[in-house]
Amino acid sequence: MILVVEDEPGIVDFVERGLRRHGLDVTSAADGEAGLAHALDPAVELVVLDLMLPKLSGPEVLRRLSAQRPELPVIVLTARGEVEDRIAGLDAGAVDYLVKPFAVAELAARIRAQLRTASRGAPTIRTETLRIDLVSRQVLVDGTPVRLSNTEFELLVYLAQNRPHVLSREEILRAVWGYTHDPGTNVLEVYIGYLRRKLRTVSRPAPITTVRSVGYRFDEDAA
Repeated sequence: MILVVEDEPGIVDFVERGLRRHGLDVTSAADGEAGLAHALDPAVELVVLDLMLPKLSGPEVLRRLSAQRPELPVIVLTARGEVEDRIAGLDAGAVDYLVKPFAVAELAARIRAQLRTASRGAPTIRTETLRIDLVSRQVLVDGTPVRLSNTEFELLVYLAQNRPHVLSREEILRAVWGYTHDPGTNVLEVYIGYLRRKLRTVSRPAPITTVRSVGYRFDEDAA
């Protein structure tokens, strides 16, 4: 169940209808107090949270959820789009941050990405050089923290979870971005480049191998 905490009826209706078209089960709350109470229900798998709410502010809801249900992913959906606001929301415990106006298809893709991470079972992925914490979303390379964006984190987790298999571009785009077509996009190659720069060390390159004409593989032996 996806919980949308939003006080604007038009936005609630827009989001609910859009997410249901994407196959998601949705409920809503119109203020912070009701939202917090609903979010504590174990049936709620993810919260989409506005920051400007009556009765209890969005940041306060986020703070209390971080203390009471730290495993529950929260995506902030708000008109506050300044860099400082994004940083504050993510530091307060949100796993993602989407600014209004927005596309429901993008929100649905971000929700699916978070649900995939939450459903993978083991809270930590460990390899020879990497430690990936799926709850705190912290990544360590040889014990040193590496700061990744949400998309970089999702891409790394998908590659690491499927090691040592070779994953096609289409599989990765569909799993991480939700794309079903657009074969001409180079977004995957761009993010592979970002990951490689952040994961490499002085002694070894990043553990991501390009398999020509096929796709990519997480491969520490190659590194």
